[in-house]
Amino acid sequence: MRINVLQHTPNEGPGSIQSWAHDHGHEMYIYHPYQFGNLPTAAETDLLIILGGPMSPNDRDEWIGRERVLIQELLDAHKPIFGACYGAQQIAKTRGAQIKKAPHKEVGWAPVYRKSTAIPNLPDKLTALHWHEEMFEIPAGAQLLFSSDLVENQGFLLGDNVIGLQFHFEPEADNVREIAVNDNQYPLDHNDLHQTAATIIKHGVPAENKRVMYQLLDYITKQN
Repeated sequence: MRINVLQHTPNEGPGSIQSWAHDHGHEMYIYHPYQFGNLPTAAETDLLIILGGPMSPNDRDEWIGRERVLIQELLDAHKPIFGACYGAQQIAKTRGAQIKKAPHKEVGWAPVYRKSTAIPNLPDKLTALHWHEEMFEIPAGAQLLFSSDLVENQGFLLGDNVIGLQFHFEPEADNVREIAVNDNQYPLDHNDLHQTAATIIKHGVPAENKRVMYQLLDYITKQN
């Protein structure tokens, strides 16, 4: 399987998604469209991963629009797609859903709650890393997958092959440190979780997050 990853800032990489790819013997190609403008084609994509970033799907950058063209082509071909944060918002906007300011800015660790049993054996409650102040509406035809205490729309499942999460299950410990030390001012401004970069690093990554990330990718790629 060829996994194409769209990365949108240097400090938000694929994390445990890359571990999953290696464990399954897949090839991963990482694109940086915000810097180089390159995108894969739908024909050469078996799984698309769309990572987070500081931009908004509502921005008018030309490459952001081209990403949505690629997403639509993959939706039409019923290929698996996983989006985190901005990536989930891009999927939702491609499907005609609005992206808007969330009622609360969430930056740090906070629980999310399972809202659907469509994906079997997910825990009822997990602790995820949040790093956002915008949110998606649930796209037409999708079901709510996760909610948090502050923002209801935290995840969606579209069909049996597309997952979008407003939060992050993919970072491992090194990734969390990289995010926090490079974007350490972001948590300080009107953060409704009231956590600093140092607090976020000290918290550590729950062991089950990697397992759940694997479980979600297995589900949309029919690995089980």
